[in-house]
Amino acid sequence: MLGINRELEKLEKSGKQINVGLVGAGQMGRGMISQIASMNGMKVVATSDIQIDNVTRAYELAGIPSEEVMVADTLDQAEQAVKENKSVAMTDSGLLCQVDGVDVIVDATGVPEVGASVAIKAIEHKKHIVMLNVEADITVGVYLNSLAEEQGVVYTGSAGDEPGAIMELYDFADALGFEVVGLGKGKNNPLNTDANPDSVAEAARKKKSNPKMIASFQDGTKTMVEMNAVANATGFLPDQPGMHGFKAGVKELPDIFRLESEGGEVRNHKIVDFVQGIAPGVFAIISSEKEEVNEEMKYLSMGEGPNYVLYRPYHLTSLETPLSVEKAYLHNTPTIAPYKGMIAETATVAKVDLKAGDRLDTIGGYTIYGRIYDYEEAKSMNALPIGLVSNKLVLKNDVKKGDVITYGDVNHDESSLIWDLRKRQDAMLER
Repeated sequence: MLGINRELEKLEKSGKQINVGLVGAGQMGRGMISQIASMNGMKVVATSDIQIDNVTRAYELAGIPSEEVMVADTLDQAEQAVKENKSVAMTDSGLLCQVDGVDVIVDATGVPEVGASVAIKAIEHKKHIVMLNVEADITVGVYLNSLAEEQGVVYTGSAGDEPGAIMELYDFADALGFEVVGLGKGKNNPLNTDANPDSVAEAARKKKSNPKMIASFQDGTKTMVEMNAVANATGFLPDQPGMHGFKAGVKELPDIFRLESEGGEVRNHKIVDFVQGIAPGVFAIISSEKEEVNEEMKYLSMGEGPNYVLYRPYHLTSLETPLSVEKAYLHNTPTIAPYKGMIAETATVAKVDLKAGDRLDTIGGYTIYGRIYDYEEAKSMNALPIGLVSNKLVLKNDVKKGDVITYGDVNHDESSLIWDLRKRQDAMLER
């Protein structure tokens, strides 16, 4: 098999390219458009966003001349522009998923409801779907992946996003026959479950980011969601609800991930976790029972064993997404998908004391955050999945700060697609 760069160069020289359709022209989408504009054999031929100016601005920042950009309101307009190798700007993501000539759809919205809608429409129109939307994946990804397999297309998470980067380490170690003891990621900041858009306003301003996004990082929700995706892909479980969140450097990880009975700090092997002090990296803890392998690892300065750490000190988020696009289109293979089914669940937890009649907000807001559990434990609690939360939900009961919000605590959003897909997934899993 050729390297990805050589495969794309060969595609370009043959006069062909992978035509990408992008939903969401925010920070991640803009970066992806600019990155792909520098690549061989691939082009973002259509982008949708509820604000058309976001799309045209993204193309401009990528160096695409304005005369090569066409705003399309109809399917015919969009398809004609793609035939002319122009870059389409549109507001209707559903329409984008239908455009003939688009090979792979990327959802970069980060909104679970929108991501679920985009994935369903892409799969229905037999297009590969790359999800930069881990929240949607951990909620209904098992169902979406099953549907994609039925339709003969690829459903995948993204390279560069932390779950995808972790999965690459896992696949590498597993293929070589190592025992994978633990998988994890660094967290950029201390866990602060009280974080909200007001408390992070200054940090968001400095980073030029959305305050809700920064709050979802600080309150741990994003970390829980990401490791949930890894759990569903590998079958690994959180060692305890919410994981440990150790504070450590890279060199300390092999000993930390030894069992408590062996002088370590974990109760089980094959776990997912996060560590404060190694961000922005991701890691896999591996071991081997073979004497010769351990001798070789020592010779290679990998440590004294029995555990060793594979550490990747970067992940380039949406800038790496084109690698998943290529893998799906040319090799019909996901970067990461929920191969093992529902292994973990990120439950919704009250961020403050809440009263009956209170309306919930969304991830990174003022009322809720996420905490990862073993799926069966979350199911026994009737826990409300974090990906189902929206500002349409009103509490029927009081919920104390730190308590899990259950399905029985809220009205159900019967108009929501992702709620409907979750019901279908639950029914599928019960069969």
